[in-house]
Amino acid sequence: MIKVAVLDDYQNAFQQIIDVEKYKDKFNFKVFNEPFLDEKEAIIELEDFEALFIMRERTPMTKDLIESLPKLKYIITSGMRNNAIDLKATKKKNIIVCGTDLNSNPAAEVTWALILGLYRNMKQEIDNMFQGYWQTTIGFELKGKMLGLIGLGKIGTQVAKVAKAFGMEVCAWSENLNLSHANELGVLPMSKEDLLKNSDIISIHVVLGDRYKHLIKKKELGMMKKTAFLVNTSRGPI
Repeated sequence: MIKVAVLDDYQNAFQQIIDVEKYKDKFNFKVFNEPFLDEKEAIIELEDFEALFIMRERTPMTKDLIESLPKLKYIITSGMRNNAIDLKATKKKNIIVCGTDLNSNPAAEVTWALILGLYRNMKQEIDNMFQGYWQTTIGFELKGKMLGLIGLGKIGTQVAKVAKAFGMEVCAWSENLNLSHANELGVLPMSKEDLLKNSDIISIHVVLGDRYKHLIKKKELGMMKKTAFLVNTSRGPI
């Protein structure tokens, strides 16, 4: 029987998605809902496991951790990209690393939930309604506003299409922006500085890496309109 550890499942979603009973003859699952205090604790807790199911970019799979797990043969991550795994260390130990299919729909949908919630003061109005108040603010119209997309990949493209349906103007910037793709979508390419200065809403859709880490700092926030909103459904360190 293969011992499998499921890490960082703080929502306890694994057992809602996977029928554990169906696989009990082949796999012995242990779910860790809380993060480890440190790497030392992770090594102690995981030393007997042959496989790890990990969530994207939560517990770091460092060289020291990987080399300290003598029985580890498999690492399965949510999504097809996980910067928290030291792939050189896994290759050296012949550990198989694989990922799940990547679904871009949820991120685009959450992006629009946040934008609409901000522009229509949804949280404030719902909170006020439970206090006995009604229509205490006036929302804003999206039509004619400028949406600035930092990243125009799969998720950014979906967000752009919805913006067009709302009658918004859309601009985009990234270091590897595909100009032909932007033109097909009716998206205006801009420099990062012009996008920050002209956008009413800025939405981030780039992959966390060295070139995008700390992309938006105090200087960039200072370039934005005082009325602009910044939405980040990508990674915090950006």
